Amino acid sequence: MFGIYWKRFITNRMAVAGIAVLLCLVALAILAPVISRYEPTVTNLTVRLKSPCFAHPLGTDELGRDILSRMLYGSRISLSVGLIAVLISIVIGTLFGLLAGWYGGWVDSVIMRLVDIVLCFPSFFLILMVIAFVGPNITNIMIVIGATSWSGLARLVRGEILSIREREFISATRLLGLSNWRIMLVHILPNVMSPILISATLGVGAAILTESGLSFLGLGVQPPTASWGNMITSGKDYITFAWWLTAFPGLAILTAVLAFNMLGEGLREVFDPRSLKQK
Repeated sequence: MFGIYWKRFITNRMAVAGIAVLLCLVALAILAPVISRYEPTVTNLTVRLKSPCFAHPLGTDELGRDILSRMLYGSRISLSVGLIAVLISIVIGTLFGLLAGWYGGWVDSVIMRLVDIVLCFPSFFLILMVIAFVGPNITNIMIVIGATSWSGLARLVRGEILSIREREFISATRLLGLSNWRIMLVHILPNVMSPILISATLGVGAAILTESGLSFLGLGVQPPTASWGNMITSGKDYITFAWWLTAFPGLAILTAVLAFNMLGEGLREVFDPRSLKQK
C-alpha cells in the first residue's frame, strides 16, 4: 500500500511542487547563519532604507538592518510557529475525536458541544483576546494558535471513527479482549492518519497566516526578533518609497502558505480512495 501511495505522490505535480518549495524554505531556515552576511538585529543607520543592491540584495530597513538576513532568520520563527501550533492542535483534536467517536453517548455529546462552542467564536478574535491576557511571546503564540484550532480536526476524526468502529476487524479486536485504548491507538488511529495528515498540512499555512496577522497587529513575535509578520508591520509606514520592506516578507508568506496548501491538496488526491479504485 505504501508503494502505491508513493507512486501516486511522485506523479502528483501539485504535491511534488509543494514539497520541493517547502524543502527549500526549510533549508534556507536551517542554513540562515551560513547564508546571511549580517546579523539580523544589528543596526547601521548609515545604510538605512537602502534599496536592493549587491551589498544588500533585498535592501535594508529603517534601522539599516539587512532585509535578507532578517527574512532568513524570520523564516525560522514563522515556520516553527506554524509547525508547533499545528502539532498542538493535532494532539488535542485527534484525542477528542478518538474519544467522541469511540465511546459515543454522553462523552460524544460533551465533546461535540465543546467543539460547537469553540466554533461559535471567530478564531482570530478569540486568539487576540487570549494573547491580550497571556502576553505576546513566541511560546504563548504557538500554544494559543494550537489550542484554538483543533475543533475542525476533532469533528473530522470523530466522523472517520464512527465509520471505522463498525467494521469487522474492529469487532475482532473486541472479541480478543483488547483494551479500548489499545484498539484506538493501534488499530483505529493508523486508519485515520490520512485525513489527519492532510488537515495538518493545510493547517500549517493557516497558522503562519495567523501568526503574521498577530505580528502585524503588534501582538505576535516582538521586535527585535524577526518574523515575516512584524517585518511587514515595521515597513508599512514606508511603503510609498521603500516597497521592499513589505514586498519581500509578503512574498515569503505567500510562498510558504501556497506551498503548504499545494502539498495538502496534493496529499488529498494521493489518499483519495476513489482515485485508488480507479487505478
